[in-house]
Formats: sequence, structure tokens, C-alpha cells
Amino acid sequence: MRWSGIMPALTTPFTPENRVDLNFLAQHAAWQLGNGCAGLIMLGSLGEGATLEHAEKIEVLKTAVRVAGNLPVVASISALSTSVAVTLAKEAEDLGCAGLMVLPPYVYASDWDEMKQHVAAVLGATRLECMLYNNPIAYKTDFLPDQIAELAGEHGNLKAVKESSADVRRVAAIRALLGDKLSIFVGVDDVIVEAFGVGAVGWVAGLVNAYPAESVKLVELVQAGRREEAFELYRWFLPLLRLDTVPKFVQLIKWVQEQVGVGSAQVRAPRFELRGADLAEVKAVFERAKATQPAVKKRPIEEFVGA
Repeated sequence: MRWSGIMPALTTPFTPENRVDLNFLAQHAAWQLGNGCAGLIMLGSLGEGATLEHAEKIEVLKTAVRVAGNLPVVASISALSTSVAVTLAKEAEDLGCAGLMVLPPYVYASDWDEMKQHVAAVLGATRLECMLYNNPIAYKTDFLPDQIAELAGEHGNLKAVKESSADVRRVAAIRALLGDKLSIFVGVDDVIVEAFGVGAVGWVAGLVNAYPAESVKLVELVQAGRREEAFELYRWFLPLLRLDTVPKFVQLIKWVQEQVGVGSAQVRAPRFELRGADLAEVKAVFERAKATQPAVKKRPIEEFVGA
């Protein structure tokens, strides 16, 4: 498992009958990889993992593993209970996933002892390398840098952290404690340039679902030290990237996918599709971006029909 580069938190497409659209999922995944993404992250928050039945999760992972081939598929491990999380982790390994992204339990905002026990149970249940997902904004539990270092010291298969606190100082703080022992991924789209500047090596991305080539190009420019070109692309991209940082990020990103012809805006309840002021606001953002979109070489999604 190589913990670096851009890995989309892939959205889960649904048919009009509200079933998982595995055919489009395969095409979309292949398109992401074909435009330079380093791997796939499935069943995450953006993938509406909390609304998927267990059998649906298994089919999603099977599809992703088949399409990815030699590239890694990372399964998001999230559940209401530790036992269910452990079961999914073992199944993901059996299905051929290359790594796991371990979340705190849904609903229950635990203290450190409980968080540590939950994560340790998942880490100990698999031989796969794992990424810890820290998102205190969404999950109300916060893995502090010294706690992350404690987990990494006790579990050799903890190799990365997805840092979504929206505080880029966390990247530097984790690096100060662990150096290169832990790969740091950014999980908030609109701090990507800043976070790479202080030591992040990967991006669990959201708007990449609609703009993979632009996302890959942005990171390439940053890593090559081509600052002016990077900031020119970043200035265009930022209004779209900020759609990843609000409560309706799933609806917003899926709506943008639909506008650029790479998916549907359909979401699963309790979410509603966008309407009213929310829809008017994102339309304005999208129209501005469309009118000023830079030329970035990309492969069209039509190349990947039947993936």
C-alpha cells in the first residue's frame, strides 16, 4: 500500500429505483483512476456509507476492487458498534481491499479511552495497512496529535491519518511527533495547498468526483514547486472546493457531478436533493467556474463505458 497522492472519496450512485448503480460506479471509478488518481476510497461519508445496507457495501467493494486492478481500494470502516466495524474490516480484507480507513463510531461521541479501544479493535482484526480518519467537526470526537502518535506506536499497521479538522497546524503537529512514520492525508478540500506546504503527502478528495484531472494537476503543480501556476488553478478551484466543507456536501458534490455529465444528483434519504436557496447558491458558484474553467488535459468519462 502506497499512502500518497489523490484518492477520491468516491460517491455512491443510485438508480431511479434507489438501488446502488453498480454499472455507473464501475465507470466512474475507472474514470477517476484513468485521470491520475492513486486509488479509491469507498463507503465514506461522501459515499453515503451510513445509508447503505451491509450487502450493498459488499457489492460496492467488489466492484471497486475489480475495476481498480493493481491500484489500491481503501474501504471505509464505520459502524454504530465495534463488532460490526470489525466484521466489515475482515470482509474488506477478504474481498481484496488494499487498506482500510478507520472511523470513530457513528452517533456516539466517545472519550479517548473508548475511541482508542474501538480503533484498536479494528486495527487488530486485520493485516491490512490502515488510515485513521479524524474529523471532529462531523463526528464530534477528536484524535489529538499525541493520541494519534500513541496509536501508531502500538499498532504497526496504522500507516496514515486523514486529518479533517480544517486546522493545517495539525499536519505540522503530527509530523513533529511522528516524522515520516505516518503519512498525512488532507480530508478538507479547501486547505489542500496549505496542508501540502506543511507536510501532507495525500488528499482524500471530494470535488475530484467531478474534476479528477484538475485535482491531480493542482497537486502536481504544488509538489513541483510551480507556485504561480498552482495558485492560479487554486483560485479557480476554491469556490468549488468549499462545497466540500458544509453539511450538505454530499448533495452539492453530486449536483456538480450531474452538471458536468459524470453522475446523478440523486441522494438517499434522509438527505434531499438541493432546492431553494441552496440550489440557487451552488448554481451561481458553478456557472462562474464553468465560465472561467482552465484548460486541463483529461480523459472523458465516455472512454470508460463498460468498465
